[in-house]
Amino acid sequence: MTKSATDLMQEIVFSAVLDAIAALKASSRGLPNNLLRDLNAIHANTTFADLPKELQTAISASVSAAFTRLMKGGYSVAPAEAARPQRAAPRGDGPRGDGPR
Repeated sequence: MTKSATDLMQEIVFSAVLDAIAALKASSRGLPNNLLRDLNAIHANTTFADLPKELQTAISASVSAAFTRLMKGGYSVAPAEAARPQRAAPRGDGPRGDGPR
């Protein structure tokens, strides 16, 4: 049975969050103070480069796995410009300006 896109995305996000938590634990090397420091350092303006290396690796792997799972699930993954349907060009045979007034 094919999974819905919602179910598949929930599984992908859940898996990515668990992988990120495990990566944060690994980057703290079992020290609770380091784990809290790393967690508190993450905020809305944090860039990818600011994250611990283990977390960067986990995020990269999760993104790659997400695209693979989506494609295996039969969903297409394309840039936003390619996904939009092309509009038909306006036709030049519209109302003429020299008609009745």
